[in-house]
Parts: sequence; structure tokens; C-alpha cells
Amino acid sequence: MIEIDLSKCTGCRQCETTCAFLRSGKSSRNLSRIKIMSSYSTGIDGPIVCQQCQERYCVQSCSFNALTVGTIGQVIISPTICTRCGACERSCPIGAIEEYHGIYYVCDLCGGRPQCVDVCTEHAIEYKPEKIETVSLSTFKQNSKGMTVSERRFSYISAKGNEIRKNWRNKNA
Repeated sequence: MIEIDLSKCTGCRQCETTCAFLRSGKSSRNLSRIKIMSSYSTGIDGPIVCQQCQERYCVQSCSFNALTVGTIGQVIISPTICTRCGACERSCPIGAIEEYHGIYYVCDLCGGRPQCVDVCTEHAIEYKPEKIETVSLSTFKQNSKGMTVSERRFSYISAKGNEIRKNWRNKNA
């Protein structure tokens, strides 16, 4: 599972650029499976990436079984089965799945060696394959109804940023 420490992220986008380039040969934010969002109200930048959540909303929402969970917990999208209905994209409460030119992109953990982790000089992204406990996104699911993918990402980073700011204030009080 990928863990993010937003208090360490500088928003440099190295993870985003590396992901896109290694997976597609192009440097395009749209082709990356990890997206950096900036919450100006909290002063926090941070990556949005599949959290391999407990609920697996994306997998549950696919009526065609085009999404499966791999042996290391990653979400796998079968391009031959996918009908591009968008149910997976609409169901992810943090906007970790996105369609670009008819293809859906989600982090597949690079087969067990996520490259975003290797390029993060601040160690804001860590890969913990031994971690069994998964994150619940049910709170974000309730709050994300009717939001676009970008709005869900922004909402998630803002909420996490507010938590960090609150902790910083409490430490310095």
C-alpha cells in the first residue's frame, strides 16, 4: 500500500512526471496515475493516488468486472473488458481514477515497485507492501456526491491539509 505524508510533500511533481513518463513515454499530467493537488487555503500540496481502500468502490461499481484486485492489492483495469462507462471514475471518492482519451488510469503499484516512491526526495510517498490495514474512504464517499474528479481531489487534499494544520497548531500551542 502507498502511504502519503502530506506534511513532507513540496508539490515538486517529480512523482507525477516520472509516473507518466515511465508508463507512457510522455511527460503529461493526464497520463500519470498520481496527481499533485494544491490546497491554497491550507498551504498543502499533495499527491492523490489510489489508496487501495477497504471499500474498493471502483471495483464494486463495475458491472462488467473490468476491474479486479491484484495479488499485491492493486486495482487492475482490463482494457479489453472495460466499456468506458465511467462508473469506476464516478465511484472513487478521492478522484484516484481518471479517464483520458478513452482510457482509464489508476495506480497499479508498478507491479510492486512504485516508481513515484523512488523519485520522492522528501520521502512523502512510501510503499509498504507488508501493511495489511487498509484505509476507509467512506467519509469522503459521503462528502463527494455530485463532485467532479478534480473537485474530489481538491476536497481530499483540503481535508487532509486541515488535519495537518490543526496538528501543527496543537504542537506549537
